[in-house]
Amino acid sequence: MTPELGNVALILALGLSSLLGVLPIWGAHKQDARWMALARPLAAGQFAFVALAFGILVSAFVSNDFSVAYVAGNANSLLPVYYRVAGTWGGHEGSLLLWQLMLTGWTLGVALFSRALPQATVARVLGGLGLISVGFLSFTLFTSNPFERVLPAPPDGRDLNPLLQDFGMIIHPPMLYMGYVGFSVAFAFAIAALIEGRLDAAWAKWSRPWTLLAWVFLTLGIFLGSFWAYYELGWGGWWFWDAVENASFMPWLVGTALIHSLSVSEKRGSFKNWTVLLAILAFSLSLLGTFLVRSGVLTSVHAFASDPRRGLYILVFLLIAIGGSLALYAWRAPKVGLGGRFSLFSRESMLLINNVFLVVTTGTVLLGTLYPLALDALGLGKISVGPPYFEAVFVPLMLPVLLFMSVGPFVAWKQGSVKRVWLELRDTALVSVALALSIALAAKTSVAVAAGLLLALWVLLGSVLHLVQRLQAGRDRATLSQRWRAIPLSFWGMVVAHIGVGVFVLGVTLVKGLDHAQDASLKEGDTVSAGGYQFAFKSLEKRKGPNYVAGRATFEVSRDGQHVVTMYPEKRLYIVQRMPMTEAAIDRGLTRDLYVSLGEATPNGAWGVRVQVKPFMGWVWAGCLVMALGGLLAASDRRYRQRARATSASPHAQAADALQGAPLRTGPLTT
Repeated sequence: MTPELGNVALILALGLSSLLGVLPIWGAHKQDARWMALARPLAAGQFAFVALAFGILVSAFVSNDFSVAYVAGNANSLLPVYYRVAGTWGGHEGSLLLWQLMLTGWTLGVALFSRALPQATVARVLGGLGLISVGFLSFTLFTSNPFERVLPAPPDGRDLNPLLQDFGMIIHPPMLYMGYVGFSVAFAFAIAALIEGRLDAAWAKWSRPWTLLAWVFLTLGIFLGSFWAYYELGWGGWWFWDAVENASFMPWLVGTALIHSLSVSEKRGSFKNWTVLLAILAFSLSLLGTFLVRSGVLTSVHAFASDPRRGLYILVFLLIAIGGSLALYAWRAPKVGLGGRFSLFSRESMLLINNVFLVVTTGTVLLGTLYPLALDALGLGKISVGPPYFEAVFVPLMLPVLLFMSVGPFVAWKQGSVKRVWLELRDTALVSVALALSIALAAKTSVAVAAGLLLALWVLLGSVLHLVQRLQAGRDRATLSQRWRAIPLSFWGMVVAHIGVGVFVLGVTLVKGLDHAQDASLKEGDTVSAGGYQFAFKSLEKRKGPNYVAGRATFEVSRDGQHVVTMYPEKRLYIVQRMPMTEAAIDRGLTRDLYVSLGEATPNGAWGVRVQVKPFMGWVWAGCLVMALGGLLAASDRRYRQRARATSASPHAQAADALQGAPLRTGPLTT
């Protein structure tokens, strides 16, 4: 009867979520402290019951309880136990329950770490998150219940999709969902601020660390998914502009704009309306990604098979959530005011320009993702929008973002000096051009590669210069060690994240421009060359795994007659689903990856083989990790850990803040 207990736990969680979505918000409206005080225990209760349901589902997978339909469809007795655990989120129903666990976990986190916030604000934020939980728990119970029984129980399960039988898929979905769902916190804070009429520096300060954490998780989730595609799918690429890939990338782009906009709102009191709109868009795009993945409107290796009822439910929920929040925004935003004024050449302008380019880029990705689906739905034919379109529109829009990324930190708030900024960055620009041209000429690359190198070096050197200038400030009053320790983590986070972007762009530019690939049909003893390396096919042997059989090839790789490495690519056949899979062999290095994948056997005994030399591929992954580290450092800044000050302060306190460079507080709106 354990699965039935999971069902009961979900029903109880739905009841608590319904109460959380109504009582605290009503209490905040009536200023009733007793109703508002219910928010935290209700948040803890819904998390406990969802966690209990998730634990019961994991137990069903580990114990091979094939009387549960979801377990029978995504597990098998031959499956190793760690893949059985990962099978919990390997299909639609379980992944949706994981989503719900993440959502209630974020809600509990806000409840635990918001003791310093005004009670009414906490009530509205937790109430908003409760309403979101109501939508997803209803979806789970009525259309996607993971505890449905199948009687009589089959003797064994259908096995987990072989594509998902990989360590990367154990950690990729939780990371991605933590990012997706994390933007619901920024959304809830924005809606609470609109309802309350308080869009001040304190609101931005409360919201920003949660948004940064969501962005970090989404960055890691996208990185892990791309890394998984690189080594698991056997084609050697890492981003194909697949519709489901785009579904995670669009919230990331808007989330990037949001964390920068929140910084301006917190420090200067500007961008209030824009920041709220970005918070709504980030969460809306997360919901749109859910619709694309689970509605059955597209085919992808990342999508879940689904029925029309599920797609209709998500579409209705999407329209209610987005439509309601935009209606509230249209009603309340005009009463907010424009915030502080700033000149055309100022740090605010630089950040606004980059924000606009990020949002426009998101729009182009959204158009390329949805346009083929819209044509198909209207019966106007099928078209395919692939990498040529996305690269043609994405790259030009990112060029100004990279350009202003190094300019912005050197421009003063409110009113900057073009001459002063040029004098500070002139040498950086000249060195970047000289280095980019030297590398491009030495490698005999194209103009596009030279431009990519220039922008990557511009970002890297500009970030280093910004750090050096910060360390030099006050050197007559403090030692280098003291100045180093005095730099806040938010500054370190910005510099590290920007360095990560530079490393990423450098890696992408070089791997795209200098990649070498060769396809061949080889028999044992044959050799193929690529990028100055010789790949000798030495032997092929049979190998048996826990739930598959494989042909394992041995390749000896040499360069200039010197042995480099021995590589072992595999072609697997999974026993239960009879699905063939390619397991590429990759030898990773600081400046290159060697990549060998086996294709199909031919009638004459030869094997299709693809060998690749991918320069600086590791720099792509390193850039992603460094970006995530920068976001984590920024979210760990001391001012987010300190007890928040009262949102209303005396004129003397505001004057003291101004003298210290802190933003002036603005009071609540009058309605």
